[in-house]
Amino acid sequence: MLTRFRWRRAATAAALCLSALAATTAPVSAEAPLSAPAVRQDLPEPPSTDVARVELADLTVEPPHSMTGYSRAKFPHWVKQQGACDTRETTLARDGRDVRLDDQCRAVSGTWVSAYDGKVFASAGQLDIDHMVPLANAWRSGADTWSTDQRKRFANDLTNPQLIAVSAASNRSKGDQSPDQWRPPLTSYWCTYSRAWTHVKHLYKLSVTPREQETLVTMLDTCEH
Repeated sequence: MLTRFRWRRAATAAALCLSALAATTAPVSAEAPLSAPAVRQDLPEPPSTDVARVELADLTVEPPHSMTGYSRAKFPHWVKQQGACDTRETTLARDGRDVRLDDQCRAVSGTWVSAYDGKVFASAGQLDIDHMVPLANAWRSGADTWSTDQRKRFANDLTNPQLIAVSAASNRSKGDQSPDQWRPPLTSYWCTYSRAWTHVKHLYKLSVTPREQETLVTMLDTCEH
């Protein structure tokens, strides 16, 4: 009995060693989900419609500033947020469902619904991270006088409703246009969009044009339907 017990113990130990060796020598695919699924949080909720109306009325209304001197490089973005995760990857993890990240914080699987047009994606490469208030629009609205640190904070703001993962097509269609020039194809998202846009502009003390203000009023009206 003792001999049989020792033999079984040795066999078990050998099996464990082989298993550990295989784990350390087996190649790891770059597509393998190496981390736990990220928790879905969504775009930070903008203030209520009533608050947004008050904020909109408080904004400075003026013509757009000159684009002289503008460069996206003056808004350092996609900075590191935590460990290997930069702003883009953090937003992708936040806005998707069942998102898995590799050891470099790249989203290797998950599902994303683009709030602007309702399209569904299973590949992070088909998504852009949109600045709710585009960098160039911010420049024309007052960011031309900011310091680099202020622009960096604006371009990487995950606390407020400024960054959202959407379809690349909708983001590139929007470009740097304000709501009087471009609105999400899904009218059901106009309420959230106008509240978020207004709040970001109010928070950063950015101005609006007369037509932009009028359009935002109309979009906020959709919140009541």
